Amino acid sequence: MICIPQGTDGRSFFKYRSSSYITRFFRDADTDFVHDSAFSRASWAADALRKILEEPHADEHTPSDTFCRVIRILMDPGDAVNEGPERLGALRKLNTALAREGFEAFYAEDKQCYVRHIGTKKVAGISTSPHRPFSAVEVARRAQLAAYLDTCSEDDLIAEILLPMLRHLGFHRITAAGHKDKSNEFGKDVWMRFRLPTQHYLYFGIQAKKGKIDAAGMTRGSNANVAEIHRQVLMMLGHVIFDPETNKNVLVDHAFIVAGGEITKAAQQWIAGQLDASKRSQIIFMHRDDILNLYVVNNVPLPAGALPKASDDDDEIPF
Repeated sequence: MICIPQGTDGRSFFKYRSSSYITRFFRDADTDFVHDSAFSRASWAADALRKILEEPHADEHTPSDTFCRVIRILMDPGDAVNEGPERLGALRKLNTALAREGFEAFYAEDKQCYVRHIGTKKVAGISTSPHRPFSAVEVARRAQLAAYLDTCSEDDLIAEILLPMLRHLGFHRITAAGHKDKSNEFGKDVWMRFRLPTQHYLYFGIQAKKGKIDAAGMTRGSNANVAEIHRQVLMMLGHVIFDPETNKNVLVDHAFIVAGGEITKAAQQWIAGQLDASKRSQIIFMHRDDILNLYVVNNVPLPAGALPKASDDDDEIPF
């Protein structure tokens, strides 16, 4: 697609690029490759792409940033040949190749071409910072998830929202204790682990509440009293969990306190004041806005209950 054979312009959806233009193509992708005229354009470009694919990348579901730039330049709407700027023919041909590796290309609302993993829907080349501005489509997805959070149960919060999101973020061995049988829960709703680049593991426990966590004297309605959370966190940090993959008992390194609503500052300060310095550093708070933002920027598929009705036009949602 980068190096179509000479004389096939009338039958191709891609531009013909001579040696100098192939060099310029890879330079635009922020690489230092310069075409060597001793090699054919196609074999040289294939070798350059192999080197790009060997570059470090986050995981098997995310191509390198350089590869994403190559795709974006290749699919520039201004380079359309024998079709309109939507480039449906070129996109179809590109996706035939990418699908063999479990990926697909698509145009987002900014008219740029991106690559996502077919299985996880994880999009490469887009910032996953929860503090970046959201597009109109992302704002709509955030609103759908927020509406679902207002109506779902605590078990749904764990099974339909937290577990898919955590798997998407790279946590392993995610195990939910469940709320029907609490005999082996020991203060945690979920435990999981995360592999560091050094191949060591950190273990995490999660105590999740559907509603608001506040510092009121007692639990009222969907609001959870922070003293109850404090007791459960101490149980979580003090009790071992068995990892069947390593065949070892391990302690939780960090405890997530997750709320489908707000975790008030008073509640955070109270629980911090009740813990000694070592345990205080093990606590991580995650409230409603954190869940919504992480879901959106990481393009986690929405729960079935949060999806729009079948009559809605889903084709307008690019992510």
